Amino acid sequence: MEDPELITQAIANNVRAQRAHRGLTLDALAARSGVSRGMLVQVEQGRTNPSVSTLTRIASALGVTVARLVEVGDVPMVRVVQKDDVVTFDQGEGRARLLVGADMPMILELWDWRLSPGQHHDGDAHPPGTREMLTVLEGELTLIVAGKSHVVGTDAAVLFTADRPHRYANQGDAELRFIMAVAEPRTAGDT
Repeated sequence: MEDPELITQAIANNVRAQRAHRGLTLDALAARSGVSRGMLVQVEQGRTNPSVSTLTRIASALGVTVARLVEVGDVPMVRVVQKDDVVTFDQGEGRARLLVGADMPMILELWDWRLSPGQHHDGDAHPPGTREMLTVLEGELTLIVAGKSHVVGTDAAVLFTADRPHRYANQGDAELRFIMAVAEPRTAGDT
C-alpha cells in the first residue's frame, strides 16, 4: 500500500512545480481554484493531506489531472500502476481510488469509488466540456446533475456533462461501487 507521507510530499512537490511552471503566484492559484491561499501553503509545504475535492479544484486550475498531482515519479511511455501504487482517498465509510490518469493530449482519470449506504460525494463543477462516464459494479447509484436525479443500477452505465455541480449518492441498503472515467478538454493556455 502507498506510503501516505510519500504521497503528501509528492502532492506538495507537484503542486509547487506545476504552479511555478505556469508562473502563478499562490494568490493567483487561489483565485483560479477557489482554494484558500492558506490551504495552498499547507499543501505545498506537505503539512496537510488534501481532500479529493480540494485536489480536483487545484488540478483543474493548473490544467492537469489529480493523478499528475499525486504522482510520485516520472511518467514513462507505458505506465503500469500496480495495486499497491494506487492512491486511495478515504472519505468516512467510503473510498475513492485514483487508478490511473493522464494529462496529454487531454486530461483523463480513471477512478474506483465505493460509498456506504446513506453516503454521498459532492463533485464540483469541472471546466466546460468535461464529461464523466461510469458503470456501476455493485449496488445502485443516485446521480444528481443540475438538480435532477438519475438512478443507475448494477451493470448499467451513464455519461454526463460534468461542468456543473453533481452528486454521487448511495441511497440504497448495500455498498455502492462504481468505476468512473473523467475526460476534461485541455484549453489553449494549458501546458
